[in-house]
Amino acid sequence: MNTYLVPLIIIGGLTSCGVYLLLSRNLTRMLLGLLLVGNAVNLLILTVGGPSGNPPVRGRTSGSETTTADPLAQGMILTAIVIAMGIAAFVLALTYRSFRLTTEEDVENDPEDTRVSKLSDEEASSIDEDTPEPVAARDTDEPDELDALPGHAGSR
Repeated sequence: MNTYLVPLIIIGGLTSCGVYLLLSRNLTRMLLGLLLVGNAVNLLILTVGGPSGNPPVRGRTSGSETTTADPLAQGMILTAIVIAMGIAAFVLALTYRSFRLTTEEDVENDPEDTRVSKLSDEEASSIDEDTPEPVAARDTDEPDELDALPGHAGSR
């Protein structure tokens, strides 16, 4: 089996650029990094899929090829492209929503996460001990005043 170096270098370059962009705090760069990593994986599947050959249709030939191409790699790539488009649309919608709410595209540190990460282990365990336990008698499936459905709590 022949291993071609150029596709592997391209795959490595796309993957490294994609990971670099994914680690950014800018949402558009994160989206571009996600797309680059997806394309790198598609190229990897195509490279690993084996050599080209005749179409995987009985009775069809392509030039002087003697073997049949593996259709599994092509099917996986088509599926990966559809999934990548869905993820890209979702991340783009999240980016748009975040920009409309905060008029910023950079993701900042959450103040609560920063505060908790600075706590020592003893302080963090004391916070867990201070949390009240749920009352078992109160936890039923019957509708009560805590339910969010209007009109059902008082109509018993």
